[in-house]
Amino acid sequence: MDEREENFKYSCDDKALYFKRIECKSLCHKHNSISPDMVGLRQELIKKILGKTKSIFFIEQPFMCDYGCNIEIGENFYSNHNLLILDSDKVIFGDNVLIGPNCSFFTTVHPLNPDMRAKGMETSKPVSIGNNVWICGNVTVLPGVVIGDNSVISAGSVVTRDVPPNALAMGVPCKVLKYLQ
Repeated sequence: MDEREENFKYSCDDKALYFKRIECKSLCHKHNSISPDMVGLRQELIKKILGKTKSIFFIEQPFMCDYGCNIEIGENFYSNHNLLILDSDKVIFGDNVLIGPNCSFFTTVHPLNPDMRAKGMETSKPVSIGNNVWICGNVTVLPGVVIGDNSVISAGSVVTRDVPPNALAMGVPCKVLKYLQ
């Protein structure tokens, strides 16, 4: 694979990006430090962190992300503990999405070439999760993946490619096991 520098959009060493990450991580730290019984305060802080929310959602602590502004969650969104979203690009969740504990969503792509990695070059690809999706615990979703409506991703899966609607998918790498409708 011939990698060229023009394929990579930005440097992770960019000072403006660094300060945006620090600002977001500070807000995440505040959110994660709030007592679990102070739900209203936690919800208001999440609204400041994320790019777009609907009215009904809940994110268990701890929650971590890079920028926050690139994340959109739909109505009736629920995430269990330890949600990690590295959002150098858009990460969009539809309505009625359930996320199990210890799940990660990545948008950043690093070059295979070690010299380009040493320069801090990166690019990103968006992640999109449809409506009525259930992502079980310990799932990792890689850059550029689209998970279709009504799908279920089994625990421990690593999602490296798109999952069509109405699918039960599992494994490393994640593959469709059967269709649900």
